[in-house]
Amino acid sequence: MNEGRPEQLLAQLAASAGATPPEHWSPPYCGELDLRIARDGQWYYQGEPIRRESLICLFASVLRREGERYYLVTPVEKVGIQVEDAPFVAIDVEVEREGKAQRLTFLTGQGERISAGPGHPLRVAIAADGEPRPYLEVRAGLEALIHRNVFYRLAALAVSQGAVCGVWSDGQFFALEG
Repeated sequence: MNEGRPEQLLAQLAASAGATPPEHWSPPYCGELDLRIARDGQWYYQGEPIRRESLICLFASVLRREGERYYLVTPVEKVGIQVEDAPFVAIDVEVEREGKAQRLTFLTGQGERISAGPGHPLRVAIAADGEPRPYLEVRAGLEALIHRNVFYRLAALAVSQGAVCGVWSDGQFFALEG
């Protein structure tokens, strides 16, 4: 990758900011970018933390998942990046109403607000160490890992639905068991 590449990518990202990459964008794959999203949600470029939230939000706005791979996609190029777990972290949840009418709205580290429901399901996987790993679908296969303290809040809201414990949001029941 040549030295001018990150600056070119930033210029393209700035030009396409504010819109999630449309599915019809099909730019050529242009290689890998030394950008990594750590398990805790911290973004790194060339091994150094990215501290500018506006830059992280810009990258997040053009992030796409294809299979198990993640890419930053502009109208003219697609570059691969590394994601250790999920690209986003849900750092808070707001609870409105109760019972089946309850709505759970999550806040990601990038400031996105997503209400769990049919279009944004919650799921719980069990990690190799036996610990639950809860996720919320943010968009098009991109998930947010639900932070542990937020998961504890969900567990406190859990109700039984038959033999399964879970939570309601936007009329849908989500099991909190893996």
